[in-house]
Amino acid sequence: MANSKQAKKRALQSSERNAHASALRSRVRTAIKTVRKAIAAGDKAVATETLRRSTSVIDSIADKKIVHKNTAARNKSRLAAAVKAMA
Repeated sequence: MANSKQAKKRALQSSERNAHASALRSRVRTAIKTVRKAIAAGDKAVATETLRRSTSVIDSIADKKIVHKNTAARNKSRLAAAVKAMA
């Protein structure tokens, strides 16, 4: 446990930042799952719309450096390819 006032403050800030970052990472995962469900349902119009919304979420969280920009780009690319491959 932290002994100095500064260490206590840093521990508190670290805990709060971790909770916030975890919530944002969860939003990214949820956005990806939403697109995957739309693809599985087979409706290309719905899948395209959810991809558009999810891309926005993924980009905003990559800009905040919660996930790496290359990870975000890879996820978006794979989802876009899956939507494009729908019949």
